Formats: sequence, structure tokens, C-alpha cells
Amino acid sequence: MASHGHTLNCLFPLLLFVIFISFSHVSPTPLHKLESAITIRKVNRRGPYIGLVTVFETEEDAFLGSVDFRPDHTHPFMDLSGRRFRIGKIHGKKVVYVRCGIGMVNAAAATQQMLDVFNVKGIVHFGIAGNINNSMSIGDVSIPKQITNAGLWDWLNPDKAKGSEDVAYLDVGNYNVPRGDGKNELGTIGYSYEELYSVNGPINSPQKVFWINTTQEWLHLAAGLEKMELLQCVNASLCLPEKPKLVVGLKAATADIFVDNAAYRTFLYNSFGVSSSDMESSAVAMTCVSNGYPIIVIRGLSDLAGVGDNTVRKFGSLAATNTAKAVLEFIKKLPSSHKTNPYA
Repeated sequence: MASHGHTLNCLFPLLLFVIFISFSHVSPTPLHKLESAITIRKVNRRGPYIGLVTVFETEEDAFLGSVDFRPDHTHPFMDLSGRRFRIGKIHGKKVVYVRCGIGMVNAAAATQQMLDVFNVKGIVHFGIAGNINNSMSIGDVSIPKQITNAGLWDWLNPDKAKGSEDVAYLDVGNYNVPRGDGKNELGTIGYSYEELYSVNGPINSPQKVFWINTTQEWLHLAAGLEKMELLQCVNASLCLPEKPKLVVGLKAATADIFVDNAAYRTFLYNSFGVSSSDMESSAVAMTCVSNGYPIIVIRGLSDLAGVGDNTVRKFGSLAATNTAKAVLEFIKKLPSSHKTNPYA
């Protein structure tokens, strides 16, 4: 990664000139763009940073309320593309934090922007998730080793025989009530592969993948968190029946679908062995892997998908707080960077 930074460093004066010239005749604020580029360079000189990406307000409130985030005195934040990137330190470690917004497009866009703009050494993605695995409980925290995009579908023609192009198949007719012969005009959904373009692969030749792996070295670090204490109670009158646990090395599914269906939860677990479901993690992970950056995902379980007892509203804040606690402990474990700063 240092060679890319060295190249950027050499080209930076030219980039500033191009930005200024390109917008001087069409934009009333070319100076603003120039100032932003200069500010980014100043911020990056103080890096590298740990990139932190969460999703929505509940998670952000729990995170900022649980960790001692100390904003940078000179540049505490930068607003880019409608998002606020907060710059500071947590437990002495330099971080850049952003709330990406719900869904895979938001997640990928915010992650790519963080990797492109800031001098980061990797991404910690965190938030809450739905529980898919009956051996896990609300309030538990999962740090998965693999994540799949379970929303990349081939919706097959009912008259077409299933082939070997897809990883798994969901036969809609199997869920008819009352159960009949299993035939249904909605037919079958085939779960397809992602196309992974990567800095480590040949140009314009994507690799077909179903699972995106999180970074093995960071998973080893996270394994030391499995005995950490997590909160059991929202308040004095609302507690979980069991003390929550943190588990490293399970699998997770992502899709632009909020899963609140018990039959579909069972299908996901039986077909893919996933323990949690969310709407962003695979997008963040794939963006990091594509660009060659380390990635770890930390998700607190807020509900059992399909139970329908409003547990997200009751225990969502608890799951988010347990997630924030795990993120803080993981940040403490990350070694301080002593590498040469390519942005200096």
C-alpha cells in the first residue's frame, strides 16, 4: 500500500492544480475544493487511522456513548457526500469514523470513500444484526469469519430445471399452506455468486465468490475477546434471561432485506450455516477485500428473526452497546502503527 501512497504523494501538487483549473470556469467555489484537498492531506499526514463504519443512529449513539472518543483538535470532522467523517482518537489509537446509512449501496459507497480519501490501515465494521442461529441469543456478539451476499438471486422460470450455476435453491412451493405437491408459480430462487474485482487479481477478470473472508490476523486478535463481559440488562426492570457471549468465527449473511420470517431464517441457517443476518456487512467486507485492506465485522444480535415480539425495539440498544464494547476492546488490541507515513 505504501507504493500507492508514494505515487499519490508525488502527484499531489498536480492533482491540486487539476482540481483548481477544472472547476475555476464552471464552479463558483473552486477555492472550497482546493481547501478540502489541502485539509485531507493535513489529516492524512497524522495517520494512518483505523477506519470505523457503522450504520444508523441507534448504533452511533451507543458507540459514541460507550467509548472515550476524543475529536481531533484541528480537524474534528470532514463532511463528504452528505456524510460526516469524524476524526480523533479512541484509547490512544487514531480513528476515522463514519455512519454509512442502511443498505448495501450506502455501505459500499461510504467504505470506498473512506479508503480513497483517508490514510487508513483497515476497516472495523460494526452494528446490530438479526439472529439466525438458535444456539445464539439476543445480546450476543458475533465476529464472523465469512460473509455472503444472500440477496444475489436468479429467480428461475418454474418450467426450467435447476442446474449447477447457483449455490443453493429456495423452492417457494415447499412453503405452501396447506402443504400440497410443492408446485407454485413463483417457482425457485437460485442463490448466485458475487464477482470480486481485486487489486490482487488480474485486471478485468473478476473471481466468482460466494463467501467473503474477513482478515485472518484480525480474527486471531479478536479471539481474545471471547471471555469479555457483556451487558445483560437494558435497565433494572428489563434484562435478558442469560448473560450474553461473544463468539468469533461464525458465518453471516447480508442482503437488502430485513429478515423477519421464521421459515426464511431456518432456510438461511440450513442452507448456508449462517448465524446472523444484516444489510451491510458483505458490502463493506467485499469493498475492503477488493481494495486490499484488512476488514473485521462485529455485530450484536438484537432479535431472533421471525419471532415478531418486538425485541429489536426492546433490546436493540443493548445489542448496540455490547457491540460498541467489543469494538473498543478490539481497538485496544490493535498494535500501534510505526510504518512510514506515505502521505507525509
